[in-house]
Amino acid sequence: MAINAKEFDKIAREVFAPIYPVLAEQMINHTGISQGLCLDVGCGSGYLGLALARVSQLEVVLFDESSDMLELAEGYIHESALGSRVKTLKGDVHGIPLDSETIQLAVSRGSMFFWNDRVQAFREIYRVLAVGGAAMIGGGFGNADLLREVEAKMLERDPEWKEKRRQRIGQSKVQDYREELERAGIPSFEILQDESGLWVVMRRIA
Repeated sequence: MAINAKEFDKIAREVFAPIYPVLAEQMINHTGISQGLCLDVGCGSGYLGLALARVSQLEVVLFDESSDMLELAEGYIHESALGSRVKTLKGDVHGIPLDSETIQLAVSRGSMFFWNDRVQAFREIYRVLAVGGAAMIGGGFGNADLLREVEAKMLERDPEWKEKRRQRIGQSKVQDYREELERAGIPSFEILQDESGLWVVMRRIA
């Protein structure tokens, strides 16, 4: 899918920026993983991955298929002075260019709704997870207050945004994602859903 990187980044910076530090803390707390290699899938300009690097000892790979997005991410890496622990990698989630069982934590916020084949993408993310590793993939907003804040701003830009959000992370989607995870052969997963959003959590036990 073609993305206008600068417009995407503008929305991430002006609307979504407050949610990333909250999500980073939640992801570390839920998975219990704060060290090792982290893959931010469909990273965009890198806000979530950088937030994770700031509150942990993780080495973070910002992974996206868009060269334009990664160019923006490189600029934010430089500004953050986290270049020793944060790198970029170009590629497609349907065929992640990494060896199997090399990632301790995989994360993605907002990208899975645009994958061409979620079953294959889930399979690939699970493939690169190391034993004891976990993935959190979905569309959460951190908490209900942040969701309301983002929603108010997004509805000014797109009157259909609330309905689009419902179609992606509403209750009706839980069974769809469950079936896709089962088809992908993921042996250990949970789907978390509350008023702040939805997350697919995968763990590699062995």
